[in-house]
Amino acid sequence: MIEMMTANYAAAHGARLARADVVAVYPITPQTSISEKCAEMVEKGEMDAKFMMMESEHSAMSALIGASYVGARTFTATSSHGLALMHEMLMWAVGARRPIVMPVAARTIGGPWNIWGEHQDVITERDVGWLQIFCENNQEVLDTVLMAYRVAEDPEVMLPVMVIEDGFILSHTVDSVDVPDQEAVDRYLPPFRPEHPVSIERPMRHGGVVMPDWWTEFRHRIYLSQEVARTKLLEAEEAFQKEFGRSYGGMMELYRCDDADAVLVVAGSAAGTAKEVADKLREEGKKVGVAKLRVFRPFPAQEVHHLGKKVRTVGVFDRSYTFGDGGAMFNEVRSALHGQRNNMKNYIGGLGGRDVTVKNIEWIFEDLLKIASSGKVDRTVEWVALKDGSGRW
Repeated sequence: MIEMMTANYAAAHGARLARADVVAVYPITPQTSISEKCAEMVEKGEMDAKFMMMESEHSAMSALIGASYVGARTFTATSSHGLALMHEMLMWAVGARRPIVMPVAARTIGGPWNIWGEHQDVITERDVGWLQIFCENNQEVLDTVLMAYRVAEDPEVMLPVMVIEDGFILSHTVDSVDVPDQEAVDRYLPPFRPEHPVSIERPMRHGGVVMPDWWTEFRHRIYLSQEVARTKLLEAEEAFQKEFGRSYGGMMELYRCDDADAVLVVAGSAAGTAKEVADKLREEGKKVGVAKLRVFRPFPAQEVHHLGKKVRTVGVFDRSYTFGDGGAMFNEVRSALHGQRNNMKNYIGGLGGRDVTVKNIEWIFEDLLKIASSGKVDRTVEWVALKDGSGRW
């Protein structure tokens, strides 16, 4: 059924269709309507779940870890300072191997106060061990929630997943969404059946102290599961396409990249703008392409490496900045291309809710084409569309 809805409502419907058993939440802009929609559907009997309004985001994640231990399929949503408040329990969820699915309406973190969209909140949590999947549009949000459960709950993975939607740009924008039939979702997504659920009849210990002689092995096993998740993500998307007819390009979608002179790597809603600009420039005879970085954790290093063999000029658009030698996504891409002779440049923009416009992306592509033609990169990091008109660091 085609319905008009925001990405937030799409995320909530994804939880309903996945038959989430426990929804524990605390409101924060701009994710609040995900929580509100889940509460509404539970109240109306449209969603068979235990809805828990918690004292904080930290409490919400703690509750879901416990619920997951007893075999419940769990769901929450958050953003910005709420995600930061969860930090301790985000790491615990990974170490406890709890397959929680959590949409994040990506937003800036103060101060000063700013409630609008960027990727700083999720990028700050990139190293806690959660899988991170960036969505381009509302349909992708709903579909990714379903795929996320299938991957997270796989016995070879058992890791939590963030489904990332750009705050306000997607969270509050209405678009057409094909809401799948429940029977089809049930065929695609089996019930959660953990191997070692907590049970009164069969007592066991979880989360005890691990001494130094075993701690490395515990972290190594998480690493191995992240590596397995690469294959499971592709398998889940292939099965999703067979059932529902939609696909999102795997770990990294390549758009018009085969013969490109320059490619822009970009994540989230700005990927749609970049694709439109690429189409326009192609009509003008300019060979540009877009690599949509869909999965950030685990990072698609192999896919980036193969892209670098085809394209010598690569730009990376970061919607956050980590105050190192370039943005987080740029540095991941640069690492994957290590040893290859690629011209690379990092573009920082769209922070604090500032629009990423067609004009911005056109300028980036023109700059990349100049680099491709000259073989020279004038600077590593370029700040786009600054107020002084320079757009330069």
